[in-house]
Amino acid sequence: MRDDGPRATDVLANERTFLAYIRTSLTFIAFGFAVARFALLGREISGRAHASGAAEHLSSTFGSTFVVFGAIVAAYGCYRYVVTDRSLKREHITALSERAAIAGAVVIAALAVTVAVALATYH
Repeated sequence: MRDDGPRATDVLANERTFLAYIRTSLTFIAFGFAVARFALLGREISGRAHASGAAEHLSSTFGSTFVVFGAIVAAYGCYRYVVTDRSLKREHITALSERAAIAGAVVIAALAVTVAVALATYH
């Protein structure tokens, strides 16, 4: 039996993976928006309570960081989709590079530690 290009299951798996990247990026963007939006509420509350506005700046920074990270995840997902699609058409398997996996894990860990520290120091 002769194989004429990529199998449908491989192509569809690649598309599902791409959609997972998109879903994840939209989650980061929505979370970032919610965090930044909370800063607006914090400004309103601090204005009425005559409190400082440090929390709103922190929330805006975190929100913006998550939105940017969501955009990076979407771009990387698109890149991985294209690379995998081309590899499937050439009948060659490409795996996620170890560097990319480690870099992704380090970025997520850094975001988690930053958020944890900010939440621990926020009063």
